[in-house]
Amino acid sequence: MHDHWEILDVYKALISVAAGLILGLERELKDKAAGLKTITIICLGATLFSIISMKLDTASPTTLAAYIVSGVGFIGAGAIFRDGFSVSGLTTAGIIWLSAAVGTSIGFGEFYLAATFVASSLIIVVAAPLISKLTSPSSQSRQLKFTIAKKDFGQKEYILGIIRNEVVAAAEKRIELSGNYIEIVVEVLIKNSNIGNLKQLLVNNEFIYAFSI
Repeated sequence: MHDHWEILDVYKALISVAAGLILGLERELKDKAAGLKTITIICLGATLFSIISMKLDTASPTTLAAYIVSGVGFIGAGAIFRDGFSVSGLTTAGIIWLSAAVGTSIGFGEFYLAATFVASSLIIVVAAPLISKLTSPSSQSRQLKFTIAKKDFGQKEYILGIIRNEVVAAAEKRIELSGNYIEIVVEVLIKNSNIGNLKQLLVNNEFIYAFSI
């Protein structure tokens, strides 16, 4: 191992910090779990591992890069959450993965390559919301909870029938008894234009004591 200090390593560290700050800023502004500090540290860590792999005579840079990808994959997986039909954290996981790739390329001295992909990610981050507005889906997933009296349990299928008439898909997930009341949880996929009508039907239903959607 060549144990000596090189000015190029300092430049790589500074460039890695700058790249991490750029990649993490958008996540920080949106108050995501992995924000500015996390993304920057991941990018800087990948750069350090790459520098070390180049300084070790017996190490294969490509092998170490593969370990970086595997390790960062575990971190990215921890940022992904699923709630019913909805999955969140995929973009954050992608940014984590990209920051590690950018840090690795900086560590190997591929500065222009790293800059190209940082710039590309910024274009995607800026353009994606605009494209999403133009191509936004007409339906969305919601978790519907409603409460009925225990004595009115026989009306459950009648109420579910009303709900199914207003939604694209509905799946009964849970029934919970609490005293004289029963809470029923339903996952629904509903068109945006039908949400208001469904709320009105639930409000006017004489058997429903409370609901949330």
